[in-house]
Amino acid sequence: MPERHIIGLGGGGRTTSEQALLDDYVLSFARGKKALYLPTAVGDRADAIVAFHDRLGGRLQCSHLRLFPWPPENLREFVLGQDIVFVSGGNTANLLALWRVHGLDKILREAWEAGIVLTGGSAGMICWFEAGVTDSFGPQLEGMRDGLGFLPGSACPHYDGEARRRPTYRRLVTEGGFPPGIAADDGVALHYTGTALTEAVSCRDGASAYAMDRAGERPVPTRWLGPSS
Repeated sequence: MPERHIIGLGGGGRTTSEQALLDDYVLSFARGKKALYLPTAVGDRADAIVAFHDRLGGRLQCSHLRLFPWPPENLREFVLGQDIVFVSGGNTANLLALWRVHGLDKILREAWEAGIVLTGGSAGMICWFEAGVTDSFGPQLEGMRDGLGFLPGSACPHYDGEARRRPTYRRLVTEGGFPPGIAADDGVALHYTGTALTEAVSCRDGASAYAMDRAGERPVPTRWLGPSS
């Protein structure tokens, strides 16, 4: 069986140079240069698609997949012909509903098992887990328990980037019976080989990942991708 990789981002870099560090890290696990962008979570917005091609088109053979008004007839072959799949941030609940309606959830599992790297930030991070903290239903944040379940437990992105994330995740896990899991600051990437966390890395010095269970949170060792001093 090919080695399986999922790289979830708590949030992208805040500068071009920070984002480049994350991109370099993610691309190091791809077996080739064919990259697919899934902008489902932002409603297949044209500006998001253009931004993706602008950012990575010079390095990769980029394509994108729109589900509006409908997916292409060769959906399975198209997805399985890629080396890496990037999932946008946005509305996780809407993303999951559309993927399931069109069978894309099953195709993505097949892609993962075939060794295609799956990655994304925010919604593109938590969608792979069993559960996650999401703003899909409003800015108040809620726990969502119907993720794809490729990875066990729960996840929370933007841990240091949005004030409500940390207290909401802590409350859900320690008081609400939410599955334990992992949180990631903006700029942090969580690399899973199979279903095990291999490492956490960051494009921002000091940004980190955190394990969360009913006892509370504890820092996860996080390697900075920048140059050593």
